[in-house]
Amino acid sequence: MFIDTAKIKIKGGSGGNGAVSFRREKYVAAGGPDGGDGGHGGSVIFKVNDNLSTLSDFRYKRKYIAPNGENGSGGRRNGKRGEDLIIEVPRGTIIRECESGKIMADMSDDEPFTAAKGGRGGWGNPHFATPTRQVPRFAKTGTPGEEWDVTLELKLLADVGIIGYPNVGKSTFISVVSEAKPVIGDYHFTTITPVLGVVSMGEGNSFVMADIPGLIEGAADGVGLGHQFLRHVERCRLLVHVIDASGSEGRDPVEDFEKINLELEKFSSELAQREQIVVANKIDLAEDEQIERLKKYFSEKGYEFLTMCAPINIGAKEVINAVWSKLKDLPPVKRYEPEPIPLDIFEKKEKDGFKITVQDGVYFVEAQWLLKILQQSDLDDYESLQYFQRVLVSSGIIDALLDKGINEGDTVSIYDLEFDFVN
Repeated sequence: MFIDTAKIKIKGGSGGNGAVSFRREKYVAAGGPDGGDGGHGGSVIFKVNDNLSTLSDFRYKRKYIAPNGENGSGGRRNGKRGEDLIIEVPRGTIIRECESGKIMADMSDDEPFTAAKGGRGGWGNPHFATPTRQVPRFAKTGTPGEEWDVTLELKLLADVGIIGYPNVGKSTFISVVSEAKPVIGDYHFTTITPVLGVVSMGEGNSFVMADIPGLIEGAADGVGLGHQFLRHVERCRLLVHVIDASGSEGRDPVEDFEKINLELEKFSSELAQREQIVVANKIDLAEDEQIERLKKYFSEKGYEFLTMCAPINIGAKEVINAVWSKLKDLPPVKRYEPEPIPLDIFEKKEKDGFKITVQDGVYFVEAQWLLKILQQSDLDDYESLQYFQRVLVSSGIIDALLDKGINEGDTVSIYDLEFDFVN
């Protein structure tokens, strides 16, 4: 089954806790603190696997959690780091954050993407030893790993998309000009999954062509099979629009062409502007007058118009040469840039509350929603720092710290962030 969308939950492993331990040896009067640090949690990392062509692996498994880091122990022994969890996806998969819909990554190259970072391991008690606090009886817990609900959306990477009504000869055409082996039959919706084929132009030159399952009127609104495959046309640099020159099924090829273009417009105005070559197939069944009518119509519309009879490979080479000529002047296959996730979607969850604990004069603040804001904020940037300070005030954390008796200069610890309190 061809699956090209999936929704999953991913979570980086939590960091291990730091240890509270003291060195105790015979004849050593003051051993001091020697608790080890916790290990970092494993991260969730996406990688491209070219042997995959669908997202069917995510149909039943919806939750992916990387291993936690191990806790530290005495003798300054640090905990073991959690292993990274590798998730393999087909090339061309778009990863989006569910709530905002923002793009996190476009898995179109071989660069791995760390989607959910593992939490940092907590510090052991030696880190908290100071001249005035020589016996710290506390350590830091590890921070939770990043957690996201994401949608995966496969958008095929192809230079050329073959579009048109069902049974106009798209599959036959791609089978003739490439090594692709689609299902071919004299009935509608023979092709129910996109088919990719590599077209060789000699001397190491080639391009990728995609046979998109038949589109019909209403496709953008969910009619037929084509609606779920319109997204796969979005990356294509050029569209080859195949029509039935003979009108063998009682349809007018001009009306077919206009209806399909209307569906492209309804789905994406950008897609509707994509350059097209119009190819009239089944010329062996068409009258000369029919072909002349089509040639006149599309030439006046400004489209390059070609004819072929795909089953017996007449005109297919000319179509491929015209496609190759067009591709040389067109921009590369579209890639999607990552988009910043708005921080206010995390701030809305401040109602989930927070927890403040005090140990040896250090004020520890914990809140899962605040951690996400902290992880996404660049505190070296003035505006980002101002935003984070505003969140601390608006959420009531500053007032709660004052109620706990915090004084000017006391240390506040919020996961990986530590600062001196200034009121």
